[in-house]
Amino acid sequence: MTQTVTRASQTMLKDSDALLIVDVQADFLPGGALAVPSGDEVVPVLASVAAAFRQAGLPVVASRDWHPEDHCSFAARGGPWPPHCIAGTPGAELDPNLGLDPGTLIVDKATAPDKDAYSAFDGTGLARLLEDRGVTRVIVGGLATEYCVLNTARDAIASGFDLILLNDAIRAIDPTDGERAVAELGDLGALVLPSGTALQ
Repeated sequence: MTQTVTRASQTMLKDSDALLIVDVQADFLPGGALAVPSGDEVVPVLASVAAAFRQAGLPVVASRDWHPEDHCSFAARGGPWPPHCIAGTPGAELDPNLGLDPGTLIVDKATAPDKDAYSAFDGTGLARLLEDRGVTRVIVGGLATEYCVLNTARDAIASGFDLILLNDAIRAIDPTDGERAVAELGDLGALVLPSGTALQ
């Protein structure tokens, strides 16, 4: 007897789900040091999703760049970016409009001067933390699509997690690169869905 797997059964929230909000920090929002165009548009979407996860008793994780002042990604050291998300500064803070509560797991990345990290899984122990909580599927949104979202989602899939990418909760620095990133994640097996469908 064959089992039919419907789209609804693939997307309904499960006890083994976690929400991962990638780098929704002041410096990546309009007016910030490295602003992603329309990056603020992801905030209300992710706030709504995070509230649904809290109501369901499911884990919410938020990653953030947490750079030292002399980080290797900064232009002064030959990197591609202006100084941004320096640890302890207002620009590094997660947007308060996400409405994250004290139970949110905060994952800091790229904290060493001489090592960059676009993925929330890079050097943070996040995969083990999720496994220890019984997570098998990660729902991802945040900034920027073609950089930290892409690398985080790639690593989640490589670590064995199923993945849903919330396509209404991501924004790219370059729209074409963002489209390529989404297509790549789809090819890797991610479900690419709007948040309303993912929360059925």
